[in-house]
Amino acid sequence: MNEEKIIRMNMETDTNHTHNGDDKPILCLGIESSCDETSAAIVDSDKNILGHIIYSQIPEHQKYGGVVPELAARAHILAVDEVIKLTLQQAGKTIDDIDVIAATAGPGLIGGVLIGWMTATGIANAKNKPLIAVNHLEGHALVPRLKSSSATDSATNINVEFPYLLMLASGGHCQILLVHNVGKYEMIGQTLDDSAGEAFDKVAKMLGLGYPGGPIVDNRAKLGDSKRFHFPRPLCDKPGCDFSFSGIKTAARMLLDKTPESERDEKFINDFCASFQLSVVDCITNRLTNALHDERVKQAQPKTMVVAGGVAKNSAIRSAMEELANKFNMMFAAPPMNLCTDNGAMIAWAGIENYKIGNIVKEPVAPRPRWPLTEL
Repeated sequence: MNEEKIIRMNMETDTNHTHNGDDKPILCLGIESSCDETSAAIVDSDKNILGHIIYSQIPEHQKYGGVVPELAARAHILAVDEVIKLTLQQAGKTIDDIDVIAATAGPGLIGGVLIGWMTATGIANAKNKPLIAVNHLEGHALVPRLKSSSATDSATNINVEFPYLLMLASGGHCQILLVHNVGKYEMIGQTLDDSAGEAFDKVAKMLGLGYPGGPIVDNRAKLGDSKRFHFPRPLCDKPGCDFSFSGIKTAARMLLDKTPESERDEKFINDFCASFQLSVVDCITNRLTNALHDERVKQAQPKTMVVAGGVAKNSAIRSAMEELANKFNMMFAAPPMNLCTDNGAMIAWAGIENYKIGNIVKEPVAPRPRWPLTEL
């Protein structure tokens, strides 16, 4: 893997944290390889990101309109050593300086997960370092707690304390969770079919907009009229907190089938994206409103509403959730945009959070393609 092929992410760090007494902060190397990013990061227990490298495989998968698991696994093999080396160089550290090794052990594409996990296991064994098996979804769930006081977006500068209400939308997952503590998650609602991210990607593909679809649809929606087309709001007239997005996707397909190619000009596409996106946002806010009236949530009294995962980059979803949080006198928190999609920093931070409670690997771990947060 040539160094110029590595996409560097030079994260802003907050160096104003004080240590507890004279103790040195814990340094964790986190490795992420669950899908189409090979990433590593070094994060300390004072919430400083010292080094962070992401190698994105998006250009290699765009021609196929989605991630090809075999190609992803091969790319991870070629990239992982160089990504770790560059991360250490960026942080000005050697592997001997690292206190803890953490890596995604699932869920995800099992070929990629295995590569990152076996790499981490080899380093930990060779250097006699504690090893943390991180649930990829927990990485997303906890990264909003990795705040930066230098951030300009107020939503990324919230001190997120337990418990909090989490909207987690990542890959094939779309869930509302009550986060009681590290490793303690209570499911309030989840998708019954497609996830929000899948719906965005599939609609983008229908329109021929490319991959990944979410950011493209979001940008086109900003230019469109969200009232031009009506898409359904599945389950929004029902009690409960579960989602369903397949009906919106089917309605999109039917509308396109009825519209001749000659009529699909730029305005049509922008209005289509805006109308579709509004239906997804309405579903999310409806389900979250129900969650806030759920007895389990009311008893827990979370002070913060959090969005995390790749879909958390969507500007309309962030804005709608912040408005909803304000309505219920809650704080709103979200990761910085560059920590919403898969990254090594979230795995390193989850590693530190788990290390602090003694949750380290004591016997061999089998990586898992499926690993619900409620099974932690």
